Amino acid sequence: MAKPETQLEPRWAQAHLDDIVPYEPGKPPELLARERGIANAVKLSANENPLGPSPAAIAAVRAVASNVHRYPDDQAYNLRARLARMLGVEPTELMFGHGSNELIDLLTRTIVGPTDHAICGVPSFASYALSLRAAHVPFTEVPLRGRLFWDLDAVLAAVRPETRLIFIDNPNNPTSTHVPATTLRAFLRDVPKAVTVVVDEAYIDFAEASDYVSSLTLRDLRERLVVVRTFSKAHALAALRVGYAVAPAPLVGYVNRARLPFNANAVGQAAALASLDDTAHLAECVRANRQERARMIAALRDLGVAPAPSQTNFVTVPFGASAGPVYDGLLDAGLIVRQLGPPIADCLRISIGSVAENDRLLAALSKLV
Repeated sequence: MAKPETQLEPRWAQAHLDDIVPYEPGKPPELLARERGIANAVKLSANENPLGPSPAAIAAVRAVASNVHRYPDDQAYNLRARLARMLGVEPTELMFGHGSNELIDLLTRTIVGPTDHAICGVPSFASYALSLRAAHVPFTEVPLRGRLFWDLDAVLAAVRPETRLIFIDNPNNPTSTHVPATTLRAFLRDVPKAVTVVVDEAYIDFAEASDYVSSLTLRDLRERLVVVRTFSKAHALAALRVGYAVAPAPLVGYVNRARLPFNANAVGQAAALASLDDTAHLAECVRANRQERARMIAALRDLGVAPAPSQTNFVTVPFGASAGPVYDGLLDAGLIVRQLGPPIADCLRISIGSVAENDRLLAALSKLV
């Protein structure tokens, strides 16, 4: 029987999802091997820690592995207590997520909806815009100054009466730059009280600029301030997906209403707790990154390119019209870096790897640039 002409074809999903381009991670080495037959590829596209996790964290993973048939502690009691002591906050001011990505999404769905307005930067961490689009939240993307540095005056100018959420990553991904302390303080004071400011400090352990400040030390400037961090970068627990945030206790309570139970797994909790106690390993990871970052920046300048100032474990390098060919040439050499989109499509983001990995990259670039 023919369908009536007035009957509409049912949709698979909400209409606003049609315009979302799914997040595409950097190319995995296994895919490069299948596509080009290249073995032993080096992955320098995901800002991973080349030294790996603390031996204590690995031991903790092994110890808890026999209990993975049990559900995790939904409140992450031990990890919560340890972080509360370390950060000088109340346990009720902490929330945990399946990586900081989930916390970004939870905060979005908790704070704003289709009748509100949010602000993020462009370029900044892709998850902000993805979560806002998925939640059908109107938002403004404020261009970074010179495409590299946060323009917080422009962010303030973009605030509307209906604005309820602002995302700032400090240091910024993908540009590797930071917001100076005086600028950040003034911004947090000037943002209207009804707006929640989320400062993403995923790369804080690598920041060493004299004018860098953690937003955790600025909580007295405004009530609606959330600081998000992750164990994926300096702590090298990327596969275990553990993130946390410090926020006002009432907001934590509302996020707990929106989150799914058991979102911080037991293996990740155990590894994160052990990693926090191994301060020597963390210090070595930070030291090695600082040393190699400085060496990479100097070597890249010698090749005639000018990386952006970096306070992270990666460098963002403009190659102009050659960015595409350089990226492809590096793939042929078994080196995977990150191709970036507008407005910095002429740049490549290169993670700081091990000494040997960085040497291999620089040798390949010397033939391509």
